[in-house]
Amino acid sequence: MTWHLDIENIAGIRHGTATLEPGLDAIRGTNWEGKSSFIQALETALGVASPLTEGADSGHVELDADDASIAVELVRDGRTVRREGSPYLTDEYDRKRARLFACLDERNPVRQAVDAGENLEAVLMQPLDIQNIDEEIGSLKHEREQVEGELAQANEAADRIPTVRDEIEQLETEIEDAKGRMSELSTEDDGSDERDRLSELRAERDQVASRIDRFENTVERTEATLADKREELESLTIPEESSVEEDLADAREELQSVKNDVDLLQSLYSANQRVLEEDRLGLVTDVDHQLTDDAVACWVCDSETSRSQMEARVDALGERVTDLRSAVDTHRDTVDRLEARAEEFNQTKRRERDLEEAIADHESNVADRRDRLAELRTRRDELDDEIETLSTEVSATTDELTDLESEVKYREMELEEYRDELATLETRADRADDLEAERKRLSTEIADLRNRKAEVKRRTREAFDDAIGEIVARFETGFETARLTANFDLVVARNGREAQLSALSEGERELLGLVAALAGHAAFEVGDTVPCLLVDGVSSLADENLHTLVEYLRDRATYIVFTVHPEYTAFEGNEIELDDWTVVSDERSVTAPQ
Repeated sequence: MTWHLDIENIAGIRHGTATLEPGLDAIRGTNWEGKSSFIQALETALGVASPLTEGADSGHVELDADDASIAVELVRDGRTVRREGSPYLTDEYDRKRARLFACLDERNPVRQAVDAGENLEAVLMQPLDIQNIDEEIGSLKHEREQVEGELAQANEAADRIPTVRDEIEQLETEIEDAKGRMSELSTEDDGSDERDRLSELRAERDQVASRIDRFENTVERTEATLADKREELESLTIPEESSVEEDLADAREELQSVKNDVDLLQSLYSANQRVLEEDRLGLVTDVDHQLTDDAVACWVCDSETSRSQMEARVDALGERVTDLRSAVDTHRDTVDRLEARAEEFNQTKRRERDLEEAIADHESNVADRRDRLAELRTRRDELDDEIETLSTEVSATTDELTDLESEVKYREMELEEYRDELATLETRADRADDLEAERKRLSTEIADLRNRKAEVKRRTREAFDDAIGEIVARFETGFETARLTANFDLVVARNGREAQLSALSEGERELLGLVAALAGHAAFEVGDTVPCLLVDGVSSLADENLHTLVEYLRDRATYIVFTVHPEYTAFEGNEIELDDWTVVSDERSVTAPQ
């Protein structure tokens, strides 16, 4: 289970080696000694980062584990960096989960979103975007339609089997009776060859007539089905694609515009509110403390105003932020509605294509069967002429025997056809149970995919609630609790009231960012694929709190890798030595003026 790493030209590390042991692995060192760069080297081995050292043409990370050897090389290609080799994670979905929920450094998108006070739905649900759930649902629905068509045929076959069996029994009885009568009438009369020939012709004519009847019925049924398909195709109402797509693009653009406005005003509001709440006006402008109110100079336009007027303007700005958040929900509903219209358009187009293909097939079948009908009718006329000619040559005394022989031959051919049909029907009907099971499986997969996003959201919120309950109990935070709303807004409660994230300390925001990322780690079951948790950029946490955090993470992954400064007390685990490493800062110190 031990991991050995060899690193060259990755981030700030020129060259270094390290060994990771299961459990806690601490990288202790001062700034510029390569702590954060080591975390980036591990991210490179996982396949989620490519931090080639500035000025270097190439670099690599080699990871030797008990069950695998990983070699990733970074090569500079103009202004870009190209990755070669196979990282630990080769699937894009796995890499996205690792970047969001296992690589918990200060570049982590979830931590950054929490620190900025952003809505967390987009960042926490990013892995689902890779799986193209809507396209997979469409493919499964098309497959289910094919299975349902085969299942309908199997059920029709099962319904027809009793009728065919009755026909077989009836034919067997008729053949047996006819042969008995033939035995009674058998004589040594001359003309046996003519009788045999006449019997064969009549049997063939009866067979041709029967086939004509079946073809006529088949053509009639096919034409009826064709008419239904044409009627359904004509009744299809296909929305204008261009208008739906343009409206959806406009709605998305407008939603993003309003969200950008919210972010901008929220930042402006938070900064001004913090200046007023923390009584830091003197930091940004001149303040004249008077008896009734403070007179201040606006730090934007330099006009003179009062503290109360500034507070009123900031409160109005906060109300504007609230109004814009409501507008975001309205625009999001519009986007959802237009996306549903776009999906309706795609489904209708698919149905139109299916109907057009079915109509083409039926038209081709009708044409082929009409041609075959013409051939059969011509053959029937030819047989009638031959039979009429030969009948005059056959003695009247043998007419009954000839008729019986013809009937037996015709019935035997008909019996063979029914037996073939029965075998086909039984084979088709035997598939009914398997087809029904396949249909249920596909329906279950479709339902699971439709419910997956909602289920992941629910698990994420539950995991966040569980984690925040444990965090508040373990850490002395300045807030009582925090939760994710149904829309994935992060709400914090302090002193019984909702508090702004900007009012929390940097360490508290870092802690909330870690909790949100760990909620995604649990909801997306990242631990089944990624054996490590990488923690960096938590210098705002005190020594005691960092120990508490590390112990809290201990059982969540095989390797808990984190960075600490020299002044922090020791941890119960493996400490990685940096003494033999060559880092970029060494070169800077050598070339610095003396």
